[in-house]
Formats: sequence, C-alpha cells, structure tokens
Amino acid sequence: MKKMTYGQGIKEGMRIKMLEDPDVFIFGEDVGAFGGCFGVTSGMFDEFGDRRVRDTPISEGAIIGAAVGSAAAGLKPIAELMFVDFLTVGMDQLVNQAAKMRYMFGGKIKLPMVVRLPSGGGVSAAAQHSQSLESWLTHVPGLKVIYPSNPQDAIGMMISAIEDENPVMYLEHKALYAMTGEVEDKVDAIPLGKASIKKEGSDVTIITYGKQVYDSLKAAEILEKEGMDVEVIDLRSLFPLDKEAIKTSIEKTGKVVIVTEENKRGGFGGEIAAIIAEEYFFNLDAPVARVGALNCPIPFNPGLEDYVLPNEKDIVQAVKGLLGNAYY
Repeated sequence: MKKMTYGQGIKEGMRIKMLEDPDVFIFGEDVGAFGGCFGVTSGMFDEFGDRRVRDTPISEGAIIGAAVGSAAAGLKPIAELMFVDFLTVGMDQLVNQAAKMRYMFGGKIKLPMVVRLPSGGGVSAAAQHSQSLESWLTHVPGLKVIYPSNPQDAIGMMISAIEDENPVMYLEHKALYAMTGEVEDKVDAIPLGKASIKKEGSDVTIITYGKQVYDSLKAAEILEKEGMDVEVIDLRSLFPLDKEAIKTSIEKTGKVVIVTEENKRGGFGGEIAAIIAEEYFFNLDAPVARVGALNCPIPFNPGLEDYVLPNEKDIVQAVKGLLGNAYY
C-alpha cells in the first residue's frame, strides 16, 4: 500500500492509460505546462509532450466539441473543464451530440470520451464555481456519470472511464483534491455501476457520494456513540446505478437517508428516492429522508457557505428523525 492524494489518484489513472494507449490524450484550459487549474495534470506535459497534453482556448463549447469529434474519429480524449459550472457553455455539444450519436447511428459509432468536471462547494469559490450539477447529467440518456470519493477509486474508475466506449462524465469534488488515502500498489479497473459499502450497519442506510461520504461517516461515528448503527453506501457511480446494493441494504435496515451536496430541489437525490419508493417501498419502515444544500446559489462568504451546504450535523438530525424515539 502507498499513500496518495485524491488529485494524484486522478492523475495516476490517466497516466496508466496514456502509457498503455497512444490514442489517449488530455486537453483543456491550462492543462499543459501550468498543470491544470487544480494541479491535477502537473508534470504530464513534460512526460507526454504537447501533442498529448494540449492547452485549449477559453471555450467549453469547443472543448466538448473537440472531444466528440476526436472520439468519433477513433481517439480517446480526456477533456478537462475548470469547473462543472462552465459545462453550461458546452451543453449543446454534450447533450445533443455526445449523448445521441451512438443511438442515431445505430451503434455503428463509438464515443470513448471522458469529461473531467471539478464540482462542489466548500472552497469559497462563490456561486458560479461551486455548484453540484450531477442531476443535469444523469437526466440525459447516453451519458455515464461517476463520482469517486477517494484516491483508489479515482484511479480505478478513471481506467474504466477511459476504456468505456461511451461518453463518461467524471465528477471530482474540489475540496477532496488534497485529501490523502491509501492506494494499493497495483490498482485494477473498477467497474462502473458498482457501489462501495464504507461502513456496515443495521439500523439505517445512508446513501451518498463524493465529499458527503466523509460527512456521512462522521455522522455515523457520532450516532454510534448514542447506540445507533448506521450503514454508509458510497454510490461512486451515479449512472449506471448499483440498485442491487441499495436494495440489499434497505432490506436489512428498513430506513434510508439520502445525502447529496446539491440543492435538494430537482436533485439526483430525489431520483434515488423515487427509485426506492417505486421498487423497494415494502422494505421500508419509514419515509425516505433527504439531506442536501439549501435551494439558493452558493455564497462566497465562508460562514454563509457553511450554512447553505449540508454537514454531519444535518445528517445526524435526519437519521434521528427517522429512528424516532427508539434511541433517545
């Protein structure tokens, strides 16, 4: 085992495939000699050269469009946007081209492209640089959407994303880039669509992903001291979604809290809740609870930002609300 940051894990996953396959290349704003907005591609320009680590103009529409075109032509692009918020500028290329082409050509074309999307708040980046827009992406048929929460998953899921023949949206939480975790000496590809059980429990299930995995684990630790046994599921993959892991956990606990950083209105957490209501209703002992950000833009002020974003206290309150008077 070795230690590595989350950002280094993302980089290592890209390096592994670039060393294996000359068709894999990276491009985006300042990904070259500068090393990327968050330093993830640092050193890759020197290692692979300017033909495979390429700076682009400040045009997210052009970046996504170039990814679509190069993937359709047989290459395996990794496109980096500085912030997921800027995806709005490239949505036409993504939604009307990348997501549709394999369907419209009867499967005769492949689009093995990865779009890296730094997401989330907690770093005082203000309203236009702090959003969680995964629900937009999971809504679009033809896109795969993943969200690793730790260095090992970052490597293994990046390998799978690059190997996939469909467009894969690779979400990265900005507040996790410097987080350190243990990584196996040799990391294999992690299949998309497989969740990870971060903590087993019997009283209530927390379903989450990204940075909220860590807030959920903190909440579980607090609750454990009060006699409540919480199971924490890290989805890792939002689509394809590991419904079997969700079902198995609900059959055991009968209670669910869905924790996401996105604002609750129209969020992906609501989609998970709907799936549970439709398919696993008779396994539930209580209504599904959701924890998310307030329905407003993310403030710049750190105190206000902390107030708007969910935290372990919100999760503890939601779990206690479900368990009622059984434990306190």
